[in-house]
Amino acid sequence: MMILLIGGSGCGKSYYAEQLCEKIPGPRYYLAAMRPYGEESEKRILRHRQMREGKGFETVERYTDYSSLKLPSRGTALLECVANLTANEMFGPDGSISDPVSRVLSGIDALAAQCDTLVVITNDVGSDGTVYPDSTQAYIGVLGRINAELARRADTVMELVAGIPIVLKGKLPS
Repeated sequence: MMILLIGGSGCGKSYYAEQLCEKIPGPRYYLAAMRPYGEESEKRILRHRQMREGKGFETVERYTDYSSLKLPSRGTALLECVANLTANEMFGPDGSISDPVSRVLSGIDALAAQCDTLVVITNDVGSDGTVYPDSTQAYIGVLGRINAELARRADTVMELVAGIPIVLKGKLPS
């Protein structure tokens, strides 16, 4: 089963996803895709680590190439988050830009094949009406394509608004 959680920044996606995963028995894996790139990101990573303390997650920090990731056993995986994974796959350390759609989707497919339940978090981007620089506009377009395809593939799709899950597809997991 794949569950897609989408929402704006700071809307409670992570907290809700962790609560959801805690209800599911078996091994739990937290797949952290955020690459630390400065003081602000390091603070955010620390906050997320503190949020999931004592919840039974084994953390796997993986910034790219989810196609080759092998989980120790079946269970529940929480991918946090597709927006970071997409940026990591799209923007090379040398400044190059590539189309990451197939790499991201095939990586998530490979991950889903190893899980009983896969909870995927992604950000809602592109709806603010702001015009960004070309590389950011390209990223927003790519993430939008990935999100649309993940929503098509997912069993359940929920949007989180102010911490409240709104089911867009499927049913609210019990």
